[in-house]
Amino acid sequence: MERSRNGHDVDPVDPVGSVDLARSGIRTRESRRERKSVDSSKIPNYVEENLDVWGAVPDRVVLVHGERRITAEALRNLIYKMARALQNQGVCRGRTVTLLCGYGPEGVAAGYAAGLLGCRVSHLDITLSAKAQADIVEFLETSALIVDPRCADQAAAVMERTPVRVVLTLGPASMGTDLLELAARESAGAFGGLTKAHDVCLIRQTGGTTGVSKAVLRTFADTACFRDLLPREREPHVQLVCSTLAHGVGMLADHVLRDGGTLVLLESFDAATVLSTIERERITYLSLIPPLLYQLLDHPDLGRTDLSSLRCIYYGGCTVSPAQLAEAVARFGPVLEQFYGLTEAGPISSLPPEDHDPAHPERLASAGKVRNGVEVVIRDAKGRDLPPGQRGEICVRSPFIMRGYWKRPDLTAEVLRDGWLHTGDIGYLDSGGYLTVTGRSNDLIKAVEAESAVSAVEMERILDAHPHIRQSAVFSVWDRDNLERIHAAVVLEPGRSAVTGELRTMVHDALGEQYDLADVMYVDALPLTGAGKPDKEMLRRRASTTYFGPGPTGR
Repeated sequence: MERSRNGHDVDPVDPVGSVDLARSGIRTRESRRERKSVDSSKIPNYVEENLDVWGAVPDRVVLVHGERRITAEALRNLIYKMARALQNQGVCRGRTVTLLCGYGPEGVAAGYAAGLLGCRVSHLDITLSAKAQADIVEFLETSALIVDPRCADQAAAVMERTPVRVVLTLGPASMGTDLLELAARESAGAFGGLTKAHDVCLIRQTGGTTGVSKAVLRTFADTACFRDLLPREREPHVQLVCSTLAHGVGMLADHVLRDGGTLVLLESFDAATVLSTIERERITYLSLIPPLLYQLLDHPDLGRTDLSSLRCIYYGGCTVSPAQLAEAVARFGPVLEQFYGLTEAGPISSLPPEDHDPAHPERLASAGKVRNGVEVVIRDAKGRDLPPGQRGEICVRSPFIMRGYWKRPDLTAEVLRDGWLHTGDIGYLDSGGYLTVTGRSNDLIKAVEAESAVSAVEMERILDAHPHIRQSAVFSVWDRDNLERIHAAVVLEPGRSAVTGELRTMVHDALGEQYDLADVMYVDALPLTGAGKPDKEMLRRRASTTYFGPGPTGR
């Protein structure tokens, strides 16, 4: 039994946290299907499944990174070699391996190598501050930290705050041990069979500022269910990856590789580079959040780029402007598909290309229809099912509902009740079965600059720590393109003057660039709701008028 840093015993294979799901009233996935048992031998390790695919097509190019083209055989060999090197460093089933990497082939291979061993794999968002990254590394009880040499300075700052027993780098670096050098000494012979179906294989952070309190657990059985929910492609995709693999893009990319496709890896999103790469590499598949889609629409190269290879542009993750969406359909053609899902729930609904019809603008404001294999009900505050057209909390049931939150049985029991995931999102189903998401029951903001949601509470704590600030409220303002911008309203201590620059710097230094404030509004007092809480709707309306001028803006 492993002992955590806080002194509690932790089962390295089942770390949800001393909670019996059945006794807690949480119906497990197996009980919902009324299965008596699960034969682990029939649920493959997702890594082994991909390795088998690559073994059959050794000469196929599976990864493209700049001028580099990595074949299936080369990637397969590197994964086996890395896995053996990790074993020799004491990394094994049931331990957490955390990756701080860019979007290179070696990072992809390292994640697969850890998964082959049965490790819990977690990707750090490279845009977070060192403190936020260190909090995640410590909370997840990281046994091994794998670092891209380009992130060595970040990793050193993380290590100053929370030491990790094994630190490995993907090439020569100023810290750690070179994993590639270790792997070069190992055999590329195939092996497997080290995992069980209900071993946790992935830990994915959700909308918390550091992810510490909301780390979602996925098992090997979960990944098999996810693959079953997505259709097999007749022709392999060529997917362009230009955003973090830490979230849904990573699982979609894994699906493309399983189907014999190719990933083209870009280090970051740049509209001109994305457009030229689509044409040069004959990209068929692209997944973007709406703000990045808008950047493509606004770029002057769009009209002269050959987009004929595109078969699907997945978009989702935040509110989309119907006007911009209609323009995207006109410019890209019938290839757009909206994807609504949660880290905890996986895919929930989708709006396929045929529903992106200007003759039905109401559909463009929806999240589409519930996917096959998924159930959705809308419930009121008392847990009663609501009829079509009435707003309430979106509750989901599917084979891909999360195992639970990492070491937080209290939060797990809060959202998983009676076999349903209570999402915290507010919305309604119409008579045609289309799901519309209208808001959130909590206070998370999906800002343009952020790859994951922003916690207003955490930002308020940072702002309130400034000696000039008596009270603060953080909220979002939707601009004319329906993009969320992070704003703050603050009350100064008597006799103090505005300190906008200092506040922006405090937030940036503490949490990273994705949390940068768009504007700070100074008020004599925060308006309050009847319950005595800051009235953020009133602040949002006031800020919309001040920031964007009078007239209709956003929502």
